[in-house]
Amino acid sequence: MMAMNFWCFFVAALIPLILGALWYNPVFGFGKAWIKSTGLLESELRQGNMALVFILVYVFGLFISEGLFPFVVHQASLTSLLTAHPEYGQDGSALIQSFTDFATAYKSVDRSFSHGALHGSIVGLTLALPILGINALFERKSWKYIGIHAGYWILTLALMGGVICKYA
Repeated sequence: MMAMNFWCFFVAALIPLILGALWYNPVFGFGKAWIKSTGLLESELRQGNMALVFILVYVFGLFISEGLFPFVVHQASLTSLLTAHPEYGQDGSALIQSFTDFATAYKSVDRSFSHGALHGSIVGLTLALPILGINALFERKSWKYIGIHAGYWILTLALMGGVICKYA
């Protein structure tokens, strides 16, 4: 079976926090436009338990990292196909030997940062953008609001996908 570096998921989960601090920063990011598009005041956004917010953002980042893995690492799909086979997990079986040979031959195909970033971007465009857009339309938010959030998630998923694809 393929060895995996699980630490990359913990690193990738930091990306939404770090990029969010930059993207939504009122000084050099989209913070002022974002605050205006929400209809909230800066003082309202400062309320609440920010430590809890950051912890939950990190935990959700871990969920996203795990969910993004099969989208950016194509070799993961092969493993998922085999798990239902009766010989799966039996050391020395023909299935396991064939899988090991295949995995060894193709373990590094499309395992670059740029490839993962491409697929992360595709996930951002085809999943994050429509989900954000649907919610925002029902909330009667502006296209600017959708664009700010969608841009953040497309870039965030691209960076996360790159890290996961390269280092998992």
